[in-house]
Amino acid sequence: MHGQMSWRVRDKMFVWERPLRQSDLKALGSEAPSGEILGARVEHEGAKLALIESDPDVYFTIPHFDGYSAILVLLERIGLEELEELIVEAWLLLAPKRLASAYLASQDQR
Repeated sequence: MHGQMSWRVRDKMFVWERPLRQSDLKALGSEAPSGEILGARVEHEGAKLALIESDPDVYFTIPHFDGYSAILVLLERIGLEELEELIVEAWLLLAPKRLASAYLASQDQR
C-alpha cells in the first residue's frame, strides 16, 4: 500500500495502516477522527457493525469500506489487549488452517 505498513498472510493483508484520504474526510465531515488509524479484517459485516456499536470512540468505518469485511481502529484509543485480540482474529481469518489450528492449540495449553 502506498508507503503505509501492512501485515500479510498468504499474500493478503489482514492488518494495515490506513490514514484517512481526502474523500474519507469529506464523507466523515466533522466526525472525522484524527490520529493513527489501523485497518483490520473482520469475519463479516455483522462483526464490523457490532464492534462499531460496542465502542464508536475506537472503531469506525468509511464509505470506501461499505460491503467490505474490515474495520478501522483509532490506535490511541484502543487498549493493548483489545488490539492484540483484533490482530490475532484478523490473522486467523486468512492463515492456513493447519497453522491457525496449531496456534489455537498452543493458546489452549497456556
